[in-house]
Amino acid sequence: MSEEGEKAESSKLLVNEKGKLMTATSDENLKDIFHTIRMSKTPAVINYGASWCRVCNQILPTFQDLSKKFPTLSFVYADIDECPETTQNIRYTPTFHFYRDGERVDEMFGGGEERLHDRLWLHS
Repeated sequence: MSEEGEKAESSKLLVNEKGKLMTATSDENLKDIFHTIRMSKTPAVINYGASWCRVCNQILPTFQDLSKKFPTLSFVYADIDECPETTQNIRYTPTFHFYRDGERVDEMFGGGEERLHDRLWLHS
């Protein structure tokens, strides 16, 4: 695939169609998402969680709902057990990383619907 074709294909990853929450299914997939975030400079938030984490499971439906309220942001969920290589530096779950202009600009640990909403508002 040409470089232009790759850019067009990868840009599809970050289209937020009012509530579309993308899920990273592997280390390779998450690396592609990182690359797209850096290249597209689309504001994005990545939620790092785990299936065994109670707080992660509680905040995930809220994360999905908030993706509808902030359509200019790209929302990504990455399970640390499915992406162990690219998430090895994540120490707490859930962890939220916020990206602007291709760079990580903020980080939030733990749940809290209001806290998450406020951070998303700040970065949208």
